[in-house]
Amino acid sequence: MLTSLSNIPSKRQILWIKVSVFILCFIPFSRLIWLGYQDNLSANPVEFIERSTGFWALFILLTTLSLTPIRLLTGRSWQIQLRRMLGLFMFFYACLHIITYAWLDFSFDWAEITKDIAKHPRILVGFAAFLLTIPLAITSNNTMMKRLRNHWKQLHQLVYVIAILAVVHFWWLVKKDIREPLFYAVILVVLLGIRIYYKYLKATKSVNKVRTSQV
Repeated sequence: MLTSLSNIPSKRQILWIKVSVFILCFIPFSRLIWLGYQDNLSANPVEFIERSTGFWALFILLTTLSLTPIRLLTGRSWQIQLRRMLGLFMFFYACLHIITYAWLDFSFDWAEITKDIAKHPRILVGFAAFLLTIPLAITSNNTMMKRLRNHWKQLHQLVYVIAILAVVHFWWLVKKDIREPLFYAVILVVLLGIRIYYKYLKATKSVNKVRTSQV
């Protein structure tokens, strides 16, 4: 179905890649439904759902952030076409994460939810990350891209702040064994580091061209 990804995939192949990625992203949600139907969501089902949806939101977010570094490192950009779908799936799992917290944990008691957010910094950081995803999801369509123009890119740079907040949220949730959040923190640092490095190279080249032209 797919040729070597070292070549640029055709439109048909990219369509199949998108379908495959969609199915893969939907599997965790389907698994939760199946486990719920089987009454097999562990001894603490609410915590299980919260952890699962939060994990997949973070995982898909970091996957989305890896698309541009892949382009910078390999020179291939077809994978950028997956960014919107991955971003929306990230938002989908983030919404499930928040809904589980507000509904199953607090039965939409907004007074208690507000107290909990104010009391626990990890919840405040996570909630802030979620709020920042909302404008990105709303403006992810072509119509908003055309309306916002250059402001669209500036707005969507919030994704870096969201990623940092999400990793901090995960880190603070873990009480003892920090290996897993540390792993994702390292991945985020590497992804951001690649972007910063290539921006530095681009700026250096621009400065050198100006200096050369002045000689």
